[in-house]
Amino acid sequence: MSVQLPRGTQDILPEDAVIWQYIEKVAKEVCETYNFEEIRTPIFEHTEVFTRGVGDTTDIVQKEMYTFKDRGDRSLTLRPEGTASVARSYVGNKLFGSPNQPTKLYYTGPMFRYERPQAGRMRQFVQFGVEALGSASPQLDAEVLALLVDICKRLGIVNLKLVINSLGDSESRIAHREALISHFKPAIGEFCSDCQARLEKNPLRILDCKKDREHPLMNTAPSILDFLNDTSSNYFTQLKETLDMLGISYTVDPTLVRGLDYYNHTAFELMSTAPGFGAITTLCGGGRYNGLVQEFGGPETPGIGFAFSIERFILAMKAEQVELPKRRNLDAYVVALGDEANKRAPLIVHQLRQAGLRVDKDYLNKKMKAQLKAADRYAASCTVIIGDDELSREEAVIKHMSSGEQKTIPLSELVSHIVDLRGGKQND
Repeated sequence: MSVQLPRGTQDILPEDAVIWQYIEKVAKEVCETYNFEEIRTPIFEHTEVFTRGVGDTTDIVQKEMYTFKDRGDRSLTLRPEGTASVARSYVGNKLFGSPNQPTKLYYTGPMFRYERPQAGRMRQFVQFGVEALGSASPQLDAEVLALLVDICKRLGIVNLKLVINSLGDSESRIAHREALISHFKPAIGEFCSDCQARLEKNPLRILDCKKDREHPLMNTAPSILDFLNDTSSNYFTQLKETLDMLGISYTVDPTLVRGLDYYNHTAFELMSTAPGFGAITTLCGGGRYNGLVQEFGGPETPGIGFAFSIERFILAMKAEQVELPKRRNLDAYVVALGDEANKRAPLIVHQLRQAGLRVDKDYLNKKMKAQLKAADRYAASCTVIIGDDELSREEAVIKHMSSGEQKTIPLSELVSHIVDLRGGKQND
């Protein structure tokens, strides 16, 4: 039996789990101030959700999905991203019928992609994302970008570069598509096999190729910004004006295309500029997808969203030397000495916990000295010492671990006494 982790996965131990919980907590709190609500979708979906929703010309669908057959011979796939699942749920649950529009959702959970593991990029990773469906307003795009920047600021990630681009509407993209085909076709044999396959299917994806990024034709490729019609150009202008009004800095990069087929109009990436962060600087990406809901049989519905991996944000926080949260220390450690005290100890621990205190006790029948050492290892604020003699008088000895001071108090006052030591906070 193998006891090693599968390649590209990791165990998140308790001392690290608090960091993950903190990032998720902050992100959720910011989302709720923007009136986004949580949605939870299955970890696996019918494969068609992703082949149709993500795009069958993408690397995700062609190379990275974990797909399998169930006992009913149905093709299922572990979700590689969250947007397609949200769109599928939006249609299946008829959220488009709600009078409160746009529908503003956030999600978090594990995603799966078969790719080469590296720092901050695992085969199983946890992604946090938001989707806003039901409005084609560039102001909503700006709101989503403001939300993302706010999450980063709350986490102490400030060395950032926001890059935006317009992919235009369908008319603009058709014109740009023809120009790209004409540009790359004469020398397409010099490109990788993936790019050769994309030439007719989706030439925009050639610009996203990492293998051929240094090819001279990449630098001279037609810019989508030169093919924007009036509608697309006005949309992009309104987005930039709103970002300027909100004081959100950005850079326009006409080569930014993103890796998924469903994007149009706004596309963006947020990058870390912190020294020592690493060669791959992208923290988060997203964009507008005005045709995705129709792919699942829903009405014509515009949408905008982004997603980031928790792993990447942790790397960014470490690069910026943000003080990371640590496990909360124990409020009290109960030391029981004697048969009667041992019998009573679970009740005392329970009563303290009911007051919202973080409490533990010995379960290995250790001597008093060893129990006090355990309290030290847990960094307990105080130790509650109960012997048979103290119990007969309905008393306990409180030892303050920082000063060593001891005090005998009635058991009836134990809970309120330790709550007071915490500053009166009964819940954390």
